[in-house]
Amino acid sequence: MIEASAQRAGVIGWPIEHSRSPTIHRYWLKELGIPGNYDRFAVRPEEFRQFADKIGEHGFLGANVTAPHKEAAFEACDRRTDVAEALGAVNTLWRQDGRLWGDNTDVAGFLANLDESAPGWAARQKLAVVIGAGGAARGIIHALVSRGFERVSVVNRTQARAEALAAHFGASTIATPWEDLTTELPGADLLVNTSTLGMVGHPPLFIDLAGLPDHSVVTDAVYAPLRTRLIEAARARGLRVAEGLGMLLHQAAPSFERWFGQRPVVTPALRALVEAEVMAATEAAR
Repeated sequence: MIEASAQRAGVIGWPIEHSRSPTIHRYWLKELGIPGNYDRFAVRPEEFRQFADKIGEHGFLGANVTAPHKEAAFEACDRRTDVAEALGAVNTLWRQDGRLWGDNTDVAGFLANLDESAPGWAARQKLAVVIGAGGAARGIIHALVSRGFERVSVVNRTQARAEALAAHFGASTIATPWEDLTTELPGADLLVNTSTLGMVGHPPLFIDLAGLPDHSVVTDAVYAPLRTRLIEAARARGLRVAEGLGMLLHQAAPSFERWFGQRPVVTPALRALVEAEVMAATEAAR
């Protein structure tokens, strides 16, 4: 339940103990001298709508939304941003003029991470190869199409899911069979892993990156472990990379600004703080 208190926000999920969002937002609140707090809320799927109705009451400014609630959050909203409408999923909630609004900041977080980690990464926009066909892939493909990539190749272990996702985005996006992944690499300007492969507790992701051009950029949405096998292999090849933690940090900034009225900055100190937490949690999980 939400109790009356000073202004605050939080993150909703089930489970939610793993979330790093409180560390990020509490850091910014302290850094910017804003009175308030940011909490975790473990909300069962069947209780989500009741919880969302409380947003805007007693200083509760809004919430981030994580699995499994992003689609439910979309349905609960009275109004949504264009990006949220395009994705069919919401990860940021707030109330404005009595209406519940929703946004999806994953797109902005993905692009900001690449802009920071690999400046000029979009100078070549002929082909992006995206591994995975879940919710993260949908947001990232939307980001790539919006940046003007001529072709996006979706590679997924379940071909039907890749085909469905490609059909959603139209002619610029194609579904490539998993066994044909390496044939796409020689033309790839960008390689993105959006799947859970390589994440702690999941099977590893084995890809021979020898076929990638020297100008290619490699990024991984996975941030636990901090440096995945894919990122390390790309570095060993001398390619530019963008680690998954950066996307997590940058997607949080638009939400914070929406609730607290100030745009925070992703600093090395914040990154180091969250990195330490992720490393500790990764070691504990092994």
